[in-house]
Amino acid sequence: MAQWFIAAKKADFSQIAAKYGIDPVIARLIRNRDVIGDEDIRKYLKGGREDLYAPALLKDMDKAVAILRKKIREGARIRIIGDYDADGIGASYILLRGMRLCGARADTVIPHRMKDGYGLNESLIEEAAGEGIDTVITCDNGIAAASQIAYGKQLGLTIIVTDHHEIPYEEMEDGSRKYLLPAADAVVDPKREGCAYPCKNICGATVAYKLVWQLLEEEKTADRQEVLEELLEIAALATVCDLMELRDENRVIVKCGLENMRHTRNPGLKALMEVCGIEAKNISAYHIGFILGPCMNATGRLDTAKRALDLLQSRERAEAVEIAAELKNLNDIRKEMTVKGAEEAFAYVEREGLLADKVLVVYLPDVHESLAGIIAGRIREKYGRPAFVLTKGEEGIKGSGRSVEGYHMYEEMTGCKELFTKYGGHKMAAGLSMQEKDVDVFRKKINEKCRLTEEDLEEKIHIDVAMPLSYLTKKLIEELELLEPFGAGNAKPVFAQKDVHILNGRIMGKNRNVGKYWVTDGSGCYYDMVYFGDLEAFHSFLAKKAGEYMVNRLYSGERVDIPLSIIYYPDINRYGGKESIQIVMRGYR
Repeated sequence: MAQWFIAAKKADFSQIAAKYGIDPVIARLIRNRDVIGDEDIRKYLKGGREDLYAPALLKDMDKAVAILRKKIREGARIRIIGDYDADGIGASYILLRGMRLCGARADTVIPHRMKDGYGLNESLIEEAAGEGIDTVITCDNGIAAASQIAYGKQLGLTIIVTDHHEIPYEEMEDGSRKYLLPAADAVVDPKREGCAYPCKNICGATVAYKLVWQLLEEEKTADRQEVLEELLEIAALATVCDLMELRDENRVIVKCGLENMRHTRNPGLKALMEVCGIEAKNISAYHIGFILGPCMNATGRLDTAKRALDLLQSRERAEAVEIAAELKNLNDIRKEMTVKGAEEAFAYVEREGLLADKVLVVYLPDVHESLAGIIAGRIREKYGRPAFVLTKGEEGIKGSGRSVEGYHMYEEMTGCKELFTKYGGHKMAAGLSMQEKDVDVFRKKINEKCRLTEEDLEEKIHIDVAMPLSYLTKKLIEELELLEPFGAGNAKPVFAQKDVHILNGRIMGKNRNVGKYWVTDGSGCYYDMVYFGDLEAFHSFLAKKAGEYMVNRLYSGERVDIPLSIIYYPDINRYGGKESIQIVMRGYR
């Protein structure tokens, strides 16, 4: 069973609450997110466009912009080479839209996942040179493509890298690192050595956005600001989809981007929200991460990512709706394939006796390679440890990994780099290519090097505040919206309450998979509580606690009294013109 920990960070919560006109609980939640100091608190609560960092702070930004301005003046052909995920697609669109506004002769190529693999390869370089392209600009890739870029330079190409991934390095005998930058004409990556950019964990689309922002500084076109606002929506979408931490500048980008998306003028985004049943006025980071983003990613997984780029570029409603429906359909197919693949993965872990491994390496040769990352995420969720899923591609083994806190996946893979024909990534996720003969060697070596302890791998639930249900008010619940957007690095708050008594319940939902309960905390207040989790497991827990007979009575309409401790999030239920406080249970013991 998961361990529960209550945050014990200290501050003068009453003073913070008085200064910013918020409830002391909100002040405590802010402190729990390590937001300290007046300026950081102001930015967290009220940050806006004025808090976005200047593009010029990115090393080589001046060089990249100077090159592009010269090439645009000369009428040189420029090719953008992106990536097939939502971040790479968004970055490609941002660069293309921005550079064409400046009069550039630009086009874009997004590698095909199956045919090309991730990022730059020699055939894409040869194709560009053969078609008379003068300048190649990468986005969301390129930092690990030193040999391909060297080849491009030999062919006479000007090459600009824009990326956000970790810089490849060699570990020296003394333990120091020698970072290996590609020999491009400009390399814009916030993670490179000597880069003064304050927010290191921006996504590829944000790097592209900063380049376009700087490029447009000298432009006097009437729609310059309007275009930058539209592109901010795309940067926000990519930030959430690429699981960037919603802290510092990323929080501002997503917050402002969501505001824009609520009245978006991009026909493609508008159509995708419509076909997914999302009202634009209610769009949130959740909708991006769990509904829109997967639709954008599905094209790169099962078809060609160019369709998602076409969606963002479409300007006619009919075309946009057609492409959006196509994306949603592909994502529905992807969901079915993922469920089947995840079941195969769980069976493999059990069959091969991998539960003793701290890092799970699962080889599923027949699973579609595009689903490897999603299935790795499902394995991580189920077993609470880093996971790699490897599949058999046309040119050997391809795979993706998903990590847990405390395990820097890219750095750990660097210790096995001789086994890979290609690899890259960051702290929480990575991709790789290798030979089939090395799969077992990789599993053995990555586990031998793993320094995670059993304690590290135990599920831990961090509770923000132990808060009685009786403290809840509609005003406090509305104030919780100040903390949004929620996501990586800015988790939805977790509250806890002991001795909550379930009085009666019923099972709801089309699939009979939602529990609704009438509960009290003994203060004389009563609340509706809903649970969207595993009802079968919850019923087993209640039966052990109170007996099978009591569980049967619970759902028969009879009054019972089953005490338990819960972790929860409060919500306001709006139905039939009425509002009431509702508890969403997220865990129990």
